[in-house]
Amino acid sequence: MAIQRATERQPRNPRWDPTEDEAGSGLFKPLTAEEASAWRARQVAVSPWRVLAAMVAVGVVSALLAGGLTQRQEVAWSVLYGAAAVVVPGALMARGMTSKLSSMSPGSSAVSFMLWEMVKIAVSVVMLALAPKLVQDLSWPALLVGLVLCMKVYWLALLWRPRVKI
Repeated sequence: MAIQRATERQPRNPRWDPTEDEAGSGLFKPLTAEEASAWRARQVAVSPWRVLAAMVAVGVVSALLAGGLTQRQEVAWSVLYGAAAVVVPGALMARGMTSKLSSMSPGSSAVSFMLWEMVKIAVSVVMLALAPKLVQDLSWPALLVGLVLCMKVYWLALLWRPRVKI
């Protein structure tokens, strides 16, 4: 029994060939500098500040709705504090990531991202630990509702981007 060498194996499935482009017309063709800059111009980035503004709006509206539906002020404050536990750390991270220091090089950007992500998590944990001391008659389920609603705004940011036609 002879062992087949890698070059003697059966041909790959053509439907899963990474060298084929989407049209199936041949090998991958790298973009020219002009094509790459045109592609970058078509890609619209969502501002982190716009996402944070949407989080604030979702937090305030959900707190008002929760307070109106339950007729309990502590529920509204709990929802609002849950929203703040997402917005405040997110604002710190957005401020850190949009600074000039974090965009100096790819290496510094990666380190800056990890650093600010750790700061964001630490501030969130501290805010949640302080919640019973800061919010009178805290309602944990209401706090979690505000927290989850604001966290889901990140996913909505993906829908805000305009569709790009190639």
